[in-house]
Amino acid sequence: MLRTVHTTVAVAFATVLAAANTSRAQPAPAVADAISVIHSATLLDGRGASMRNVWVVVRGRRIERVSTTAINIPGARAIELGSATLLPGLIDGHVHPGWYVDRQGKRNSARSGDTPAQAALARAGNLYATLMAGFTTIQSVGGIEDLELRDATARDIIPGPRILTSITQLSSTRPSPDSLRAQVRALHAQTADLIKLFSSSGLGAGGAQTLSDEQIAAICGEAKSLGLRTLVHAISAVSIRAAVMGGCTQIEHGTFATDVELKLMAQHGTIFDPQVCLVFQNYVDHPDAYSFTDSSLAPLKAAIPTATAMFARAINTPGLKIVFGTDAVALAHGRNAEEMICRVRAGQSAMDVIVSATSAGAAALGMAEHLGVVAGGYEADLVAVDGDPSRDITAMQRVVFVMRGGTRYR
Repeated sequence: MLRTVHTTVAVAFATVLAAANTSRAQPAPAVADAISVIHSATLLDGRGASMRNVWVVVRGRRIERVSTTAINIPGARAIELGSATLLPGLIDGHVHPGWYVDRQGKRNSARSGDTPAQAALARAGNLYATLMAGFTTIQSVGGIEDLELRDATARDIIPGPRILTSITQLSSTRPSPDSLRAQVRALHAQTADLIKLFSSSGLGAGGAQTLSDEQIAAICGEAKSLGLRTLVHAISAVSIRAAVMGGCTQIEHGTFATDVELKLMAQHGTIFDPQVCLVFQNYVDHPDAYSFTDSSLAPLKAAIPTATAMFARAINTPGLKIVFGTDAVALAHGRNAEEMICRVRAGQSAMDVIVSATSAGAAALGMAEHLGVVAGGYEADLVAVDGDPSRDITAMQRVVFVMRGGTRYR
């Protein structure tokens, strides 16, 4: 079955290859010996530092050096960004690029009547919108199509962010701990970058713990033995505690976390990826696409003030590692920066928000040595925005330049 799905998606991508390539904003990928010198009035390095009047030398896929002295390399491509602010390519640690609105105006599902080519085009559009919004790396937490999308963007068949994927999500309460360990091993063999599991029900169902403590520990323990990170959907306080004590890597959502769980995560070094507004507001704004009724919308509307209050406590919890993730779904792709604005409104400093989506995000992905920072030796993932987002976070919505791996897309 898995091979059949992959083949279908691959055929669909073949049919849209020409269209995807013509949609590119810039020429073909930079060759290995290509050199660019980028000048910008302001640089945010991704670690919390700011520099003025900076030149960045990019050779091939990597940053060669950063200088506050003018650099002129004969034959190099000069990129003048003027008054814009340059910063590392952004990282969204929780995205669903496979979700889109189908031809019937509904969130795609097994019942969608779209052809494989139509689905491929829609997903390629999601990735393009995300890249143009300045997000050069995303973590997709569950979709079999992700393997083809990951390969297509890595080989520059379609323009999009670098993709890490869990391929699927482990949520069934039926398998035994040993069976769940086997599922983790199978996903590792299928080249999953991480494991996504549900320790709780969804927000609409109250977020009660679903998997047992033993099941959670089995999944996270097996993943750790294989060198895989684990991301846990956990809404309620009890489900968060179970995931932390089960040795899982990262908690997603945490809507009903109390100070006890926030401190517990900090004590155990568990990474926290809360969502403040975008995913909830997106559902509220597009109820027809998701077939929501007034009753099913009620907990989503209530979640925004609840999540905002929880986040305000989280950023004041000493030692808690907070990263950036939006849970972007259909109709939210490319709007990722709206979550940054909500975080600032909830009390986080603009610079801390930027760090959470750059160097801290890279560290959470296990990629701290080559992503998330503007410095020599790092991957040339660079974006520029109109304005200084460390002073006005809304500047993150005004992207004027995008480079991923040394290739200029915008």
